[in-house]
Amino acid sequence: MVAAMAASAVTQSLLRPVRSSSSSSPHYSSSKSRHFSSLSSNLQFKNHDCNGSSSSLFLISNDRSRSPLSLHLHHRFKPSASLGSDLPHPIQPVEEAVKINRNDEVMKQWDGWTAKFAAAANIPFLLLQLPQIWLNAQNLMAGNNSALLAVNWLGSLTGLLANLSLLSYFAKKKETEAMIVQCLGIVTTYVMISQLAMAEAMPSLYFSLTSIVVGTGVISNFLNYFGILPPVIWGLWEDFITVGGLSVLPQVMWSTFVPYIPNSILPGAISFVLAMVAAIMVRTGKLSEKGVKFYGAISGWTATLLFMWMPVPQLWTNLLSPDNIKGLSPLTMLLAMAGNGLMIPRALFSRDFMWFLGSSWATLLYGWGNIVCMYLFNSISRESFLATTAGLLIWIGVAFWKDSKAYGHSSPLRSFKELLFGS
Repeated sequence: MVAAMAASAVTQSLLRPVRSSSSSSPHYSSSKSRHFSSLSSNLQFKNHDCNGSSSSLFLISNDRSRSPLSLHLHHRFKPSASLGSDLPHPIQPVEEAVKINRNDEVMKQWDGWTAKFAAAANIPFLLLQLPQIWLNAQNLMAGNNSALLAVNWLGSLTGLLANLSLLSYFAKKKETEAMIVQCLGIVTTYVMISQLAMAEAMPSLYFSLTSIVVGTGVISNFLNYFGILPPVIWGLWEDFITVGGLSVLPQVMWSTFVPYIPNSILPGAISFVLAMVAAIMVRTGKLSEKGVKFYGAISGWTATLLFMWMPVPQLWTNLLSPDNIKGLSPLTMLLAMAGNGLMIPRALFSRDFMWFLGSSWATLLYGWGNIVCMYLFNSISRESFLATTAGLLIWIGVAFWKDSKAYGHSSPLRSFKELLFGS
């Protein structure tokens, strides 16, 4: 069933035409009608300055050759400061909108391709999980429940929480392809922990609570995506994933280095208390506007940092026990590198620093970093390592080059600067 869902989603996305008119661009079809219905010869926008104030900006245009899609794309992907990457982007000034119109066709094409790349990431991510799910199923059918004790249910639960947090983040940004990737992660991870619960390798109480959280989270996100969830309920869900993420992140970081440091739940407990205090202060209006803005970005950043931390325990294990590197699968690391690498062009194109940082970190540290370890300890050949490294460098280079062309920049460094610091 998981494979069928992923195959259907990927197939629909990959079958999209690269060249599409403003009335049929599929990725934004859910929101385009409300943008285009208001476009006429006189368009009124809001131009926000850096202090949060706004002033009306009227764009008078009788040029019918100017595509509304270019304005819509530029509205959505205006570069913003990295710490505000989860916030809606205001429309560019008129002169920048006119400039971007010259690259309208190039931008539409690269927008379509980056969306396809993000959707295609489902394939390696699905292949990454299926072998373990299949092995667990075989052990369950053979009655070998003890074999499932080798799978760390706490690690899987951490990844599941990160998936739920990022699903909420991408649902707010209407990034459909990225939502599908997170949903695939949620489904496959939930199937895996269900197997662990069946083998009694995961406490039944934790599994029941996890099932409630997963069901609530997925339903809430999709209702919010389609605009039919009351804001009060969505606020409660965001408080939950914020408090949960802030509690889990420091605890996972601390636990990585046990027994070299004392085993303690103190980091998670302290973070939980601080997160609860922050949530209460936000809901009671005790925080400043900047504090509320910072709080709103926490859930996305904690989820990103959880994913960024996931390679660290493996690299730490490689450092302490180099002989265990032979037990790593080069194919698994290659799939992890490919899945995260396919997300990089979309994150760069949308000027989403949080998304770009998480995808790049996982690509370089988890995928390529473990491949480097395997090469240094003679687990893979020199030719395989060089081919993988060259392919990765070419992919990242092409992503930056195509992005600079789409935005009309003379240098890829301009795209990187916008990603970090905004326009």
